[in-house]
Amino acid sequence: MARFFRIASWVALVAVAVVVLQLGMKSQQPKQDYDFGTFIRKVEAGEIATLVISPKNIGEGTLTDKAGGVRYMVNLPADMQTYMETVRKNVPTVEIKKPSISDVWVSGLFYLLITGLLIIGFWVFIVRQTQSSGNQALSFGRSRARRNPETGPKVTFDDVAGADEAKAELMEVVEFLKNPRKFQALGARIPKGVLLVGPPGSGKTLLARAIAGEAGVPFFHMSGSEFVEMFVGVGASRVRDLFEQAKANRPCIVFIDEIDAVGRQRFAGLGGGHDEREQTLNQLLVEMDGFEPNSRVVLIAATNRPDVLDPALLRPGRFDRRIQVDNPDLKGRQAIVQVHLKGKPLSEDISVEVLARRTPGFSGADLANMVNEAALLAARRDREKIAMADCEDSIERVVAGPERKSRIISEQERKVLAHHEVGHAVLAELLPKADPVHKVSILQRGLALGYTLQLPSEDRYIMSRSELLDRITVFLGGRVSEELVFQEISTGAADDLKKATELARRMVTDFGMSEALGPISLGRKSEQPFLGRDLMEDRNYSEQVASAIDKELATIIEDCYQRAKQLLTEHSDKVRAVVAVVLERETLSGEDIRAIMRGEKLPEPETREPEPVSEETVTPPVAETESPPPVAGEQPHPA
Repeated sequence: MARFFRIASWVALVAVAVVVLQLGMKSQQPKQDYDFGTFIRKVEAGEIATLVISPKNIGEGTLTDKAGGVRYMVNLPADMQTYMETVRKNVPTVEIKKPSISDVWVSGLFYLLITGLLIIGFWVFIVRQTQSSGNQALSFGRSRARRNPETGPKVTFDDVAGADEAKAELMEVVEFLKNPRKFQALGARIPKGVLLVGPPGSGKTLLARAIAGEAGVPFFHMSGSEFVEMFVGVGASRVRDLFEQAKANRPCIVFIDEIDAVGRQRFAGLGGGHDEREQTLNQLLVEMDGFEPNSRVVLIAATNRPDVLDPALLRPGRFDRRIQVDNPDLKGRQAIVQVHLKGKPLSEDISVEVLARRTPGFSGADLANMVNEAALLAARRDREKIAMADCEDSIERVVAGPERKSRIISEQERKVLAHHEVGHAVLAELLPKADPVHKVSILQRGLALGYTLQLPSEDRYIMSRSELLDRITVFLGGRVSEELVFQEISTGAADDLKKATELARRMVTDFGMSEALGPISLGRKSEQPFLGRDLMEDRNYSEQVASAIDKELATIIEDCYQRAKQLLTEHSDKVRAVVAVVLERETLSGEDIRAIMRGEKLPEPETREPEPVSEETVTPPVAETESPPPVAGEQPHPA
């Protein structure tokens, strides 16, 4: 409110100045008795006796005796000189006054006063207001690092779950900031920089905040993209200012998020380097070298692209320690879910262990989103507590998206979808090394017309050849089921074929699982991160080998396809039984499918509470992998 009144007062001051200027101009223009055209006609008629022209082009005088000697006043134009010959010929007495010194001073002071008021108003309103509001629009070289508030709740290691190894590594940093003499007495030097590496949502920023909260020191945080501006030299200036602030507030922690925005490799790419970004990186390297051995200023950075960072940034003496922050395992997910459920009203049927087991491959951010979605669903359903059903529905929303109740499909398409998804599910139960089925549904979610969710029995990190073949066979089960029942194939298996082909190609080229080609890795990724490394592959093999790869790839797919066809043909009665129930209930759990395949009759279904219609679209989490495909994670097979 105070700022509003301050702005209003300056606007009023400018308005008053404009009004005064207009009044002053009007006061200098007295009211005339004739317009200039009438005045010229009287001059030509000889009715003007005298004329006195003032410096302000105001003419006054008297008329001839015939008019009674009456005085007059008229405003003369700027080009009065063109009419002076006529005036001098017809007016007996003409006098032109020169401007006096007093008139010049009064006029100059008046305009100077108005100009000064406008300049002062501009300075106070534009510059002072911009700087006092914290924007610092004219301070381009100042660091935009934000400092953590001294008051309010602080994040500690108790708020971080699922990253026990990373917390153990970072505890040394906290101990050094709290008790540096313990390390200095032994001649130890704390790492100058700590690089947190991990996929998005794994908790890198949260860990950095927890370090500051545990150590009780100032915490400056800044994004890597905030260093670089359109003005040359701004990035380097902000780096200098950031480290000056850090040294003035030592001991402290400086956290740079997404450091790959400013720390990319220099002189990379076809067109050379970016001069401004390279200047910023060079200044960052110099400042990190300028740290005293025990300056008690710790630089922490986070990135999910360590492969694009400059080697000079990663050498010992700068980022000495590199800590991997991975997605949590089963135990870690259980701890994270407990943290996010803390303080929320929970129903008695909530099982944290079951929720952790049903969310393999989820990051910490995914789990937080899952708990929040469960709370939103419970509120929309007018519950007083969060129930297990809300959590299960929220998992499906995160994985496959919200239900699409507005999409209407024909009965024939429902049958095709049912056979497609049941083909996946039955093969997953029949194959010995496939992940067991968790749920099958022909309800539309997100972009999928139907889906089959598989859950691994435990977290695993390597896969054998037989397990990969079973997975490819499950991928092909939907297309095979459609072909066996309808004697025709549809476009619903496009995503399944893409996954199966990619996995088979990696078996041949990356994992050396081809009997024809043997244990050899084929194809080499480009080592230049800015030359489209993710799209370009260096073919280090001949055309003959490429032909052999294609043949081996086709052989693997064809063998798995025939295997899927044989199994589904032999167990066609089980497929028909499961399809009949799916068409009736639309959604079946893994236990229901296994009971039907054993020939048991399912109990009457409970009334399913519909999910509220929402306009939002939840994007499924995408796992970024560079080595064997993820084995921990629900495997949705959209139709």
